Parts: sequence; structure tokens; C-alpha cells
Amino acid sequence: MRLDHLFPAIDARYAASEIAGLSADSRTIKPGFMFFALPGVQHNGMQFIDAAIKAGAVAIVHEGEALLSLDPTIADIPVKDARHTLAMAAARFFERQPQTIVAVTGTAGKTSVADFTRQIFDYCGRNAASLGTIGVVRANAISYGALTTPDPIQLHQTLATLADDGITHLAMEASSHGLDQHRLDGVRLKAAAFTNLGHDHLDYHATMEAYLAAKLRLFDTLLPEDGVAVVNSDAPEGAAVIEAATSRGIHCLSVGMRGRDLTLLSTKQIEFNQHLTVEWQGKRFEIALPLAGAFQASNALVAAGLALAVGENVEKVFEALQHVRGVKGRLERVAQVKGALILVDYAHKPEALEQALLALKPFVSGKLICIFGCGGDRDRAKRPIMGEIARRLADEIIVTDDNPRSEDPALIRQSILAACPGARDIGDRFAAIKVGIEMLSAGDVLLIAGKGHETGQIIKGVTLPFSDHEAVHAILAGALP
Repeated sequence: MRLDHLFPAIDARYAASEIAGLSADSRTIKPGFMFFALPGVQHNGMQFIDAAIKAGAVAIVHEGEALLSLDPTIADIPVKDARHTLAMAAARFFERQPQTIVAVTGTAGKTSVADFTRQIFDYCGRNAASLGTIGVVRANAISYGALTTPDPIQLHQTLATLADDGITHLAMEASSHGLDQHRLDGVRLKAAAFTNLGHDHLDYHATMEAYLAAKLRLFDTLLPEDGVAVVNSDAPEGAAVIEAATSRGIHCLSVGMRGRDLTLLSTKQIEFNQHLTVEWQGKRFEIALPLAGAFQASNALVAAGLALAVGENVEKVFEALQHVRGVKGRLERVAQVKGALILVDYAHKPEALEQALLALKPFVSGKLICIFGCGGDRDRAKRPIMGEIARRLADEIIVTDDNPRSEDPALIRQSILAACPGARDIGDRFAAIKVGIEMLSAGDVLLIAGKGHETGQIIKGVTLPFSDHEAVHAILAGALP
């Protein structure tokens, strides 16, 4: 691709230069590539410009003044914001995107909303996919990923591949990191949704105000004025999201018990499912939702709102909700033993753990047992908060290791245990799950929280194979009748 297609205002000397690829990592530069010297917390891309040129870079994008020492045959492109520039260049370089893209942000529920929206699109006859924490998901295939919101080059390359594969409708997660770092810039959105705001990622954002501001960027900057904002009005921050969108003239669709557009009138638990009565444009609909928990009802309605926002048939959307499947590792039933139920959930944030425990209480006639931990090198303030939630809502607690990463796992557990005295301290996660299963009696429910769909445990920089699902099945197969 010609350089002037990526940068129309480029100096005429370099306009016809052919760009073979883009990268912000000097180690992946190949001849003809454009290198983006991004500012970073640990490293500054400016340090690697010489290495990129030696590897064959023909253009350098960076912040600040022009590089006077740069070889005149290399295009020097100083910009105000290198991250935004990278995303927009990636959008031009790969060009193709699914025709209808919707995004969802929020502390909890992003993965479920994105996947539910994909399932609704599928039910409505669309060629659909979702993109987020569990990777790229299509009706019959999952390509696992590592980041909720991929870097701009990987993201736009994925969008182009999906478009080439015939995907017309995409539902994607928008993380606060991804929004703050401009990873979604250049994505052509039709609608965007907000679920909630909870205590998380304060190691990165520093304050809740900064965290919310990152989320709001989806609405005050990225969503085009002819797009639609879908907002969970039951979240306290919903009003701020609506204000951010309406101040730009964007139409808002509010959902939930307080929703003006899609209103949840009543909920009735039926075994591990629930019956919803909702109202849309003056008409009532009865929905048999095959999921447990008020938070899943909220997620389902936000997903329905996204589908309605882009013009899907109302009856088909609500029919689709009666067939949705829960996302792997999200309040997922993995086994029953001795008349007790065992579930795995990804809850690794205070609000998510609280919602999961509250959702399970109606199904407990015996004890509610909770096994969980907290990740290392992440928001430390949430550890005692999660300990207090477990103490308040669970009958038995086992504190174990999550992904300790570079931290001392014993110290992480101590931070949690300080808020839930009497809890068992079992660092080895497999051993903790085994003890939890051995504690079960008829009527009990065991929640194994924190890792959900993950298949590895990060300890001292090494990812070791570990799956809560596989641990449960192995224990049941070998340790119990």
C-alpha cells in the first residue's frame, strides 16, 4: 500500500513509498514496514528506532519533533498521538470490516453480552461472530485470544479476515485499557453498550473517575453520531453514559428495571432458569431465559438492546433469548455430586463475585461454598473487598491461588484472609478444589471463582496448564465414587 494512502498529507518525496506492513515492535519489523515508536510505561519506542531501521523499516511514526538525525531516505512522520495514529493507519491498511459492528464496555458482563449478541444475530439469520476475552467465536468455532481488546494491528487484521470470511455482524468487547490506549480507534461502529462500573483495574487507572472516563470514550469519542448507545439504566453510572452520548446527539436506548425503552417488569426464578416479563415500545413480551442470576438477565437485555439498535426484528430477538447458551466459565454448571451442584465462574472482581454468590443463593438448601483467590500484579485494593464479600455471602470459604504472577501468593492470600477470618487457606488450587468437593453434601452449592474459561495458571512468569473444569472432573473421576 502506498504511504500517501495511509497518510494523505505525507511529504511528496515519500508519497509513492510502498508499505509492506505495520508494527510497533522492532523485533517484528520486516523490509518495507512502517515502525510506530509508541510511548510506554516500561519502554519507549523511540529507543528502538535504530533497530527498526536496521530490520528494514522505511517509515518511522513517533511523537514530538522531527528526527534530524534520520536518514533522508526514511520517511519521518512526527505526530501528536502515536497510538491513535497507529490505529487509524491499521484501519486504512486492512480496510475491510464486517458491515455491522457493535461494542460493549463495562466492568462485568462484557463477554456474556458480546456472546449473547452474537447468538441473537445468528438466530436472526446473520453470519455473526464475537470478539473478546475468550477470543473470536463463531457459531461452530472458537479461536482463543489473550487480550479482551487486541492491539490495533491485530484487531484490524482480524476484522479484515472476518469480513473476507463472510462475517457481516460482529459483537466485540471494549476494555478500559483498549479504549484508553486507542486500540478501537478506526473501528466502524453501529452501536455501543454499557453494562456497569465496578472496582477493578485501579492499578492502571488510579482513580474510579479515570476508569469511568476511559469507558466513556466509547460514547463521547468513538461511537459515530448516527450510532446508538445502549445503556443499562440500573447501573449508577448509566446517567453519565447517557449524558456523554446525548451531548453529541447520539440516540440512547436504555434497558433494565429503570429502562425507558426496554423495561424489565418482573423476574421469576424457575429452578436454574428465570422467566422475564419485559416491555418494548408499549408491548409486553414473556421470555423464558435459560440462565440464572439477575446479572445474566441484565446482560441478556443489554444484548437484546444492541440487536434492536441495529434493526433486528423484535419478535426474533426475544425468541433468541429463550435459546441463548451461557458462556464457558460464566456461572457454568460443571458437575453434580452427592446431590450438590458445582459451578465455575470467571468472577475475579468484587462486583462479579458478589453477583455470582447472590445468583446462587436461591438454589442452596444446604451450604454455599466459595473457592477463590486474586491475581498478582493487579489491583491490590480489591483483595480485602472480595474477602469481605465472600465472608458475608458464603457459608464456607477456601482462599486459594489465582494467577499470582510475580507476587508471593501467600501474601496475596493473606490480604484476602484478613477480611474473612475463619476461611481455609489452601494455596494449591487443585488441592483447594478437592477439599471443596469433599465438603459437599446434598443441597450444597460449590462456586469455584476467578479463572473461568482459562486453561493456565501464571506463576513466576510461567504459564502452567490448569483448568478448573479439568480439575473438577479429575477429582470426581479419581477421588470420589
